[in-house]
Amino acid sequence: MSAQTPFLVFSGTNSRYLAEKICKSLNCPLGQMNIQHFADGEFSVSYEETIRGRDVFLVQSTFPNSDNLMELLLMVDAAKRASAHSIIAVIPYFGWARQDRKDKPRVSIGAKLIADMLSTAGVNRVITMDLHADQIQGFFDIPVDHLHASTVFLEHIKTSLPLENLCIATPDVGGTKRASTYSKYLGVPMVICHKSRLRANEVAEMRIIGDVAGLDVLLVDDMVDTAGTITKAANLMLENGAKSVRAIASHAVMSDPASSRVDQSALTEIIFTDSIPYAKKCEKVKVLSIADMVAEAIRRVCSGESISSLYAI
Repeated sequence: MSAQTPFLVFSGTNSRYLAEKICKSLNCPLGQMNIQHFADGEFSVSYEETIRGRDVFLVQSTFPNSDNLMELLLMVDAAKRASAHSIIAVIPYFGWARQDRKDKPRVSIGAKLIADMLSTAGVNRVITMDLHADQIQGFFDIPVDHLHASTVFLEHIKTSLPLENLCIATPDVGGTKRASTYSKYLGVPMVICHKSRLRANEVAEMRIIGDVAGLDVLLVDDMVDTAGTITKAANLMLENGAKSVRAIASHAVMSDPASSRVDQSALTEIIFTDSIPYAKKCEKVKVLSIADMVAEAIRRVCSGESISSLYAI
């Protein structure tokens, strides 16, 4: 990259696939970085080009395992010590976001802890997408640009799905606001699944609030982990007379046995973004890229422009 370019883009190990696509959209090379791993599991980070006085964008989702978060923290610290002008963490998937409050005594608020760690390390700004809980933005005392995958999903919905009988659904009450936004924008009805849990990742009971008979149902969620909730919701929709059931979710966490559950479910397809790499084989999974959207956000941050017009809804 030329000396006149004010910004540089770097990537952690497991988000390189996305960083390369972002750089292609920005028409710039990916910054040179070396991450050295040691026999005991430790690793060190070094920049292989000068970043003094530059705006440095560090692309790294903090999906499991914790090495991805630790890599990002070391990248931030190295950039600070190398005299970067500003350090912007691009975290398409912000991990630990489900730990956003004390829902029982004597538990940590993991999302707040991660926010504090990033700020202490030296991050000046965060660009992220579809946080599990919107209030996590307030855990930071630095600017947070919160992007939405709806920008990518809506184009696919309009061009690829049967809109005449479309119905938006949420697999749990917590996603009602998100589903309602899609429903109002598209001008289609919405139904809600109410669930109760015995323990984490295990749904005890689920029921539908609303009518799905004869409709093409689109389940909307922010992430799919073990796929227990979304597949149970899909099966329930079909049992209640739905014509077809599809799903969209921003983040493909897809912990085992998620892929096999999706394969065996009533879902026609499930669509994710590439905020997290999905390498397992599942014919029902389709992945849309957020690279152009993130690249445009980076352009606007650098030029001081508003990014709110990026949001379709």
